[in-house]
Amino acid sequence: MVLGADVTQAQIERILQNKTLRLSEVQRRLLTYLAERSLAGQADDLKEYVIGIDAFGKPSSYDPRQESVVRMHVARLRQKLAEYYRTEGAADPIIVDVPKGGFKITFEPRPAPAASVVEKPRSRWIRKEVWAAGIMVLLAGVAYLAAYSPKPQPAIVEASPWSPDLQQLWTPLLSPTRPLVVCIANPTFGMASGAFRLGQFLGSRKPDLLVTQGEQLSMPEVAMNNIVFLGPTTGNRQAQSLPGNQQIVLEANGIRNLRPLAGELAFVSDRTAADGKGVEESYALISHLPGLYGNGDFLYLSGNRAASVMAAVKVFTDPMLAGALVRSLKTPAGIIPRYYQAVLRVRSMDEMPVDVSTVLHRDLSFVPNPPAKP
Repeated sequence: MVLGADVTQAQIERILQNKTLRLSEVQRRLLTYLAERSLAGQADDLKEYVIGIDAFGKPSSYDPRQESVVRMHVARLRQKLAEYYRTEGAADPIIVDVPKGGFKITFEPRPAPAASVVEKPRSRWIRKEVWAAGIMVLLAGVAYLAAYSPKPQPAIVEASPWSPDLQQLWTPLLSPTRPLVVCIANPTFGMASGAFRLGQFLGSRKPDLLVTQGEQLSMPEVAMNNIVFLGPTTGNRQAQSLPGNQQIVLEANGIRNLRPLAGELAFVSDRTAADGKGVEESYALISHLPGLYGNGDFLYLSGNRAASVMAAVKVFTDPMLAGALVRSLKTPAGIIPRYYQAVLRVRSMDEMPVDVSTVLHRDLSFVPNPPAKP
């Protein structure tokens, strides 16, 4: 189906007016430029060097091999378009995309929905496909809450608590110049619930908050954004590639202290209740590290159990728990270090944290080299 220029241009204007892209002048300018060139039949001329000169005002000496600004912003635009079609553009008749591997804008009519077939359930267990779909709906809800939560008015008390301790923990991550991405390691209900809680908490404070899955996190996104990563980083090369002088690491059954001090254990293990119904004990690892090339901030809220990840999220959203962490981290000068690690002991029932305490922490600001694993 051939789409008319008026239809495609109207779709571009619709996207430019939405809340997802309205806050980013760079993304608006890039989308407009790529769309104009693509609609004019000049897509074959869309080379990285040309885009850098025309769309970003780079000098003629610009070398794409040395500076990846075009690739990073195109990756961000691709991410923004996907976010738009998950939220405001869910019913738009035309789908605009920038397929990976190039810079050409494509315009495709939305496929007609297939006729639904009612099938009698064969089991009381939820199918894996339905579960995954439910998680994605929950993630879309997080993105919607983050993007469209109304900003609090000065004369109205905010519904979400925001204490001085929470402000100390979040200020480095809520940079006005870097978007914030909440990334979940895998689409389990516990991880998605943690992302949902963060979306509710941050919605009015970070309107360009984006929620995604670990496998969809790209290196350009890591380079351009501040990241909050929920869950274990095993298998996620982007999260594992970040620099950091970690002295504490998450392992399959617990947390290892690579340099235990006097009175500290070298390893603490997650334990399941003997009868499978009582109180369980697990551990969460909070790691606040520098981002790629030392730019930005990367916050890991990791653990092997859904309850431990949720406990770490609660520490960053609950004033009382945040206060306990801040008191543990404070230096003699009365400030918390820019980069740090902390271990939480989590007692839980039915995957719900019932008691959370900080048992170990490290100031990473002055550690010269990452320790070697034993």
